[in-house]
Amino acid sequence: MKTRLTEMIGIKYPIVLSGMSWISTPKMVAAVSNAGGLGILATGPLNAKQTRDAVREIRSLTDKPFGGNASLMFPGAAENAKVLLQEQVPVINFALGKGDWIVKEAHKYGGKVFATVVNLRHAKRAQDFGTDAILATGQEAAAHGEDVTSLVLIPHLAENLKIPVIGAGGFADGRGLAAALALGASGVAMGTRLMTTKESPLHENYKKLTMEKDVYDTLFSKRFDGILCRVMKTDAAKRAIKKGLSWPAAFFNSRDIAAQAGIPYLKLFIGVLLSGYANAKQLAYMANAFKAIKVATEDGDSKTGVLPVGQVQGLIHDQPTVAELFERIVKEAKEAQGKVNEALE
Repeated sequence: MKTRLTEMIGIKYPIVLSGMSWISTPKMVAAVSNAGGLGILATGPLNAKQTRDAVREIRSLTDKPFGGNASLMFPGAAENAKVLLQEQVPVINFALGKGDWIVKEAHKYGGKVFATVVNLRHAKRAQDFGTDAILATGQEAAAHGEDVTSLVLIPHLAENLKIPVIGAGGFADGRGLAAALALGASGVAMGTRLMTTKESPLHENYKKLTMEKDVYDTLFSKRFDGILCRVMKTDAAKRAIKKGLSWPAAFFNSRDIAAQAGIPYLKLFIGVLLSGYANAKQLAYMANAFKAIKVATEDGDSKTGVLPVGQVQGLIHDQPTVAELFERIVKEAKEAQGKVNEALE
């Protein structure tokens, strides 16, 4: 397959692994890149040393292009992004912040930078400071989409931007890939589909749940992590959303985050307070959400854990290897293309 994305990065298939915390680990990244896609390392749960070690582990597992992400709102994210730059990671994906400095430094060594966005305003801003491609998150996606679905967001961005658009949200098979390309995308990012593969470190309890759930079995709310976020519908998720923000829990969970990031807690605490109430509230939400996601992903805890998933969970019925999945997706995409060609004759 040949698109602007595959040509830019030098990959076989226009399929990107979304950078999912505790799932997009070095082995998972390498599995996706070795299968012909672009694996993206999730650095959210990592400190700078762990990020550097993870990058080097990926390089020991694959000689294919790969990437790393940085959600710039999170504590320690800027330090992780600097490590990705120092290690000259081929692709850096930033979100929830301004990544102009990442673009400037990555371009010095020939790296590419993708910005994750949910609307045209943010996409144009990223394009203006030199971002190489946009990862457009539709409402169907796991975690942080907004009001516009991929069916509308992709063509809207594609007709208003000069750089490639990668669709995220609603893609699990070859039909979705063919549709995204027809809408003007240069590729798709998959999170929910790829976390239910043999190589994925997602706990088996949640792989099983993902295959059991329907397309209707998600919740979309600001009351889980402070931003519109889509998660699997479970009793634990319902309780978390009903409860909303717990400041006492955030105090204890933020201590864990500070320890994980290697930041003195007092420094983190003062920094959050000085950032203003709105930002402090958002980070408190995130601290609690991180804990719930971690225990779901790593421990398989369905009583207190909460897992971000996309609506495509209802299209997932098996657990193939990444390589098997990609071969199937390509076959399905070509079959879909054939059906469209027949219909248009």
